[in-house]
Amino acid sequence: MGKAWEDLKPYLEKMTALQTALTLFEWDTETLAPREAAPYTAKIVGILSEDYFRIVTDGKVQELAEKAAKEGRLSEVEETVLRELSEETNRLICIPPEEYRAFAELTAESAGIWAEAKKEQDFDHFAPTLKKVLDYQKKFASYQAKEGQKLYDVMLNTYEKGFDTESLDRFFGILKKELIPFLKQLTERGREIDDSFLTGNYDPGKQEEAVRYLAEYVGFDFSRGVLGESVHPFTTSLHNHDVRVTTAYSEHVDDSLFSVIHECGHSLYELGIPDELTQTLAGQGASMGMHESQSRFYENIIGRSLAFWEPVYGKLQEIFPQELGQVTVNQFVDAVNKVRPGLIRTQADELTYSIHILIRYEIEKMLVEDNLPVEELPQVWADKYEEYLGVRPENVSEGVLQDIHWSQGSFGYFPSYALGNAFGAQIYHHMKGQMDFDGLLRQGNIAAITEYLRENIHKYGKLKSSRQILKDITGEDFNPQYYVDYLIEKYKKIYEISG
Repeated sequence: MGKAWEDLKPYLEKMTALQTALTLFEWDTETLAPREAAPYTAKIVGILSEDYFRIVTDGKVQELAEKAAKEGRLSEVEETVLRELSEETNRLICIPPEEYRAFAELTAESAGIWAEAKKEQDFDHFAPTLKKVLDYQKKFASYQAKEGQKLYDVMLNTYEKGFDTESLDRFFGILKKELIPFLKQLTERGREIDDSFLTGNYDPGKQEEAVRYLAEYVGFDFSRGVLGESVHPFTTSLHNHDVRVTTAYSEHVDDSLFSVIHECGHSLYELGIPDELTQTLAGQGASMGMHESQSRFYENIIGRSLAFWEPVYGKLQEIFPQELGQVTVNQFVDAVNKVRPGLIRTQADELTYSIHILIRYEIEKMLVEDNLPVEELPQVWADKYEEYLGVRPENVSEGVLQDIHWSQGSFGYFPSYALGNAFGAQIYHHMKGQMDFDGLLRQGNIAAITEYLRENIHKYGKLKSSRQILKDITGEDFNPQYYVDYLIEKYKKIYEISG
């Protein structure tokens, strides 16, 4: 470690502090802040974002980073921080400061506009804002794009390095070819599964008791974490000693149960970041896809298995004696795995989930690369749902307005969900050869599984890419066939389909 690194550290610490403050405002806006606060908070967010931008693009910071790299004697963590700083600088330095601040202020308000439009089932109320957000993102991508690079590839690289439209077209092509015909086979030949008991007058207070129990059971540390409530469940990490998750309570009890298990998967990743990495540019998940692999791993591979519920289902019956007292654990597990092609991504079963992502991926490409007019989104969205899943939204709130992501400018994020599913299935295939996976779950020993994931994934933060993590764990590069095989094997068994 040389003098240049020591001189650079205060700038890095201020960058992290500003990022943390912006993250905290985002949490507050989505959970506790009053509606009227939005335009005023947006100004503060704009100022903080402008300060962050100035530090990242400051010529002195770039000079110190270059000197630190030349001086050498850096640790692996320090080298990773310099790499991440360089990438962030290259991403931002081409954007005019006034545009960056204006975009930050716009997205600080746009989520509230989206929420109001969703509540009122009024796409026209949100469309002008969405168009502004999209135009900014396309403009920023045009500044950042290398010669011949697609704008959408620039956006994808923000969330999952190493995956572009060419590789994602292949990936989603496999899912389209194998899962959509299998879905048709299952719905035509599979047995009937009753899940009616999952919907009813489930008291929100009792739901909160249940999800807090499950969160603690899977390993969420309430001394370092908070469970809140929001319209759209999410996880926020300020650092590895302050990780916050949210859920929403409805008449569908499985929504809250599994959204919390899902968010706990994210939180365990963040809580597993070592102290020497947290509050640095290396102190986050390897990628959004790898992050989603952990949330979907806990929600589906662990959380929807019979082995997981055998030790804890009795507790759920204690909390909901009238609703679940006469429902066996096998009936419950069958119900939470029931395949029902539907409209809402966050309520989707495990088999159809990535088809929801496929639809969003295709629409994002149309918006960014083909300049699909924003005004045509509701129609295109409804047509694709009818084509791929055989359902059509009756209103925009259960259609194009169901997700918050686009209001936040997160174009290119959605494919991470499907990639995360596939990463998780590949890791799971390998883990079954390393341990008695189901046996550990039946013993209630989730900690052993979490420890394996922490040692092989969580503790590295951004020191490794998602593809490097896959190679180091499984011995091979990304292979989506594990995901397809996992789904077909699982659902053939549940639905008693042979051949």
